[in-house]
Amino acid sequence: MLTIIVTTLFLALVINILLKKIHLPTIIGYIFTGTVIAYTFNLHDAVNNHTLKEIAEFGVVFLMFTIGLEFSLEHLKKMKNEVFVAGTLQISITAIIVFLISYYILDIEKNISFILSLAIALSSTAIVLKTFNETNEISKRYGQRSLGILIMQDIAVIPILLTIGFMSTSSESSISDVLLEMLFHALILLVLMVIIGKYLLEPFFRAITKTNSDELFVGSILFLAIGASLLAHKLGFSYSLGAFIAGMLIAETRYKHQAEADLVPFRDLLLGIFFVTVGMQLKFDIIFSYIHIILALLFSVMILKFIVIYVVIRFNENKRVSLKTALSLVQIGEFSLALLELARTGGLVPSPYGQIMIVTIVLSMIITPIILKNLTTITDFFIKSVEPVIEQELKSTELSNHTIILGLGEFGRSIADELTVNSEPYIAIENNIESFYRSLKSGYHVVFGNATNKDLLKSVNLREAKYVIIAIDNPQKLYQVCDTIQQVISTDKIIVKIHTKKEAEIISDFNISNIFVENLITSHKIKDLIIKK
Repeated sequence: MLTIIVTTLFLALVINILLKKIHLPTIIGYIFTGTVIAYTFNLHDAVNNHTLKEIAEFGVVFLMFTIGLEFSLEHLKKMKNEVFVAGTLQISITAIIVFLISYYILDIEKNISFILSLAIALSSTAIVLKTFNETNEISKRYGQRSLGILIMQDIAVIPILLTIGFMSTSSESSISDVLLEMLFHALILLVLMVIIGKYLLEPFFRAITKTNSDELFVGSILFLAIGASLLAHKLGFSYSLGAFIAGMLIAETRYKHQAEADLVPFRDLLLGIFFVTVGMQLKFDIIFSYIHIILALLFSVMILKFIVIYVVIRFNENKRVSLKTALSLVQIGEFSLALLELARTGGLVPSPYGQIMIVTIVLSMIITPIILKNLTTITDFFIKSVEPVIEQELKSTELSNHTIILGLGEFGRSIADELTVNSEPYIAIENNIESFYRSLKSGYHVVFGNATNKDLLKSVNLREAKYVIIAIDNPQKLYQVCDTIQQVISTDKIIVKIHTKKEAEIISDFNISNIFVENLITSHKIKDLIIKK
């Protein structure tokens, strides 16, 4: 087992280094690694291992949790059209067309046609949202449209899996009983999440952050993400839906930026495992035997989904947003693999159909990152006329040409006061829990987190900042923060407050010109420097 793990890590690193040289995404590298490992160690059957599947699935779980962190309940209400209208129409229309073609034209048995139609209607949350998160396209209008449809698909997985489970068993329970049980469990989940979010989260985080332990904070985030997933699963829902709801609840608190920054490494590692397991399901003997059917099915499905999604979105969007949304969701998703596996174990889908579908799904997932990388180029090819490119940014917290204050002690607050008086936008990051709550209560624009965390700095738009003021009293941490900041923005945008000239020597490696020794008039000097620019 250790040999397999080491070989997998080595191959993933080498393959992805090579792919990066030709500007291809790491997702393809992970899928290809899985295929190579499966053939090298004869692990095609290992992908059906329950433990491995659950570990891999938690990559998608953490992805949905971090997506939930970008949403508040208010935000989801504003997206009701994208989620409930566009999402429902896309799933329904796609499934109905596939079923009619499969059953009436291709003469495939009714139950098989029904299951295939549901599998084809779903798209890949893992690939689309991972790519859009990395490129920040999730905040664009087409990113929001894609996200809304994917959320609805994730919700739809619940009744779909229940339906297939009902078809697979000879249970005496009626469909109405199953639906009533599902609604009852949904009510329990909703009530529990509301109670936890409204009454328990803030005191819980306050107690954790008072310990000043990074390990405990990371542990608490993992506990909440995995605990919410497990709770949802025990009530009959998908792991990822529970994680998404938990993320939305934490988004209502002041800890969401640090929570996201701490969870990103776990998310990316487990997503890598997920894509490796996807690659392990790619069987070349099936491809060679049914290549004509697979290619015909692959392109037919992608064209059908493109047309359906484009038409659904085009009702109230411009051509460019509609095209980009449709192109983003043409693939078949990872939940379809789980759906087909459940149908296979229940004896609903015979081997040839299931294997052909699995290979088709994996191939569509391999093609997707290439499409997403060239989304603008492909869209420009379709739109011949010159159409104004308006891609609305929907992040309400997005700032540009602003000042970031790292450390909101007495000096940091005096700077914030000066900027407020002069109507200069700013946002502060504070790592001391007492100072954070004191500043928050006083009306300062502040988020809780560690100023050396690059993901946290990205969330406050470090690249778009006019200036970054480092007002940290710890000399050792001062060096770490300066080192992190200067990797992202030029040193002429960095302003450092120090207590003694000896501290200036500590950061002399970075050639920062705007260094001020703290005194009574320093905050006025810094304010004048910012306003002058």
